[in-house]
Amino acid sequence: MKFAFIIDPLARLIPGHDTSVALMEAAQELGHEVWATQANELSVIGGKTWAMLSRVALTPVKVVDGRWEAAEAWYEVEQPTLLQPLEAMDAVFMRTDPPVNIPYLYATYLLDGIDPAKTLVVNSPKGLRAANEKMYALQFEGAIPETIVSQNKQVIRQFVEKKGAAVLKPLGGKAGEGILFLEAGDRNLNSLVEISTQQGQIPVMVQTYLPEAKEGDKRIILLDGKPIGAINRIPTGNEFRGNMAVGGRVAKTEITDRELEICTQLEPVLQRDGLYFVGIDIIGGYLTEVNVTSPTGIREIDLFDGVSLGKQVIEWVEKEEGRRKKEEG
Repeated sequence: MKFAFIIDPLARLIPGHDTSVALMEAAQELGHEVWATQANELSVIGGKTWAMLSRVALTPVKVVDGRWEAAEAWYEVEQPTLLQPLEAMDAVFMRTDPPVNIPYLYATYLLDGIDPAKTLVVNSPKGLRAANEKMYALQFEGAIPETIVSQNKQVIRQFVEKKGAAVLKPLGGKAGEGILFLEAGDRNLNSLVEISTQQGQIPVMVQTYLPEAKEGDKRIILLDGKPIGAINRIPTGNEFRGNMAVGGRVAKTEITDRELEICTQLEPVLQRDGLYFVGIDIIGGYLTEVNVTSPTGIREIDLFDGVSLGKQVIEWVEKEEGRRKKEEG
């Protein structure tokens, strides 16, 4: 099979951390061709999506002293780079990192030129457009903490005063960027809201603060709506955010019954929207985010649990493609 990965430049990826690299390695180890491109290399020609694709060969990471270690030259890109229709691929992984800005959205429109009956796109471009990683969680009543979305300073202030403490999140943020802890008595509260909403021009999400955040922000990986692994991210020092990008410590964890219930609630909706590979964040038994653009965490889960989630994902693609071809035949 042929796998295409739409990713950020390879030189910027961290092989011992990035899930995209783990997926590419898994595809290669299972005997498939691995090709790479970037969102700005997409075109629509004759109503079909094309891309400048480069064949990639990877040197897999290894566990050394309890951590992943990569070779200095961990990838090779074959030349020449070829313009090819993405329907020539068996599967396309859209793994460009946020922010979900105008160029990102345009890339999803370009990906609409792939016939889903011929090539599996993970995740569906329509699903990516529908699933803002903050707003998407609002539809799962009972699973999320008390939440508002507003750009109105008075509305936000009233919510914070009612709850005593809250967490403000930019709707387009990533890796914990721009997340603020708000307290009712803070004299800077108005200024923080004004800065975050750009003087009332951009809505933000505000959630009641969950004290359990000190115990960790759990990332659960879902494949076709079903949980396949989890990792706990624990804040360090004076930081209230557990994101790995801001220094959160990772720890082995288990998925609780409450968290399984949340996954079951999400499963049919994710399947409906073509969101096959997803990372959800749960704090204190509450769903806080649904990450669909380039969810990460499988390197850390693999290390703690002695598994290969990348291979599970690729094997699922193999079966899914086999099922589709059988239905066509």
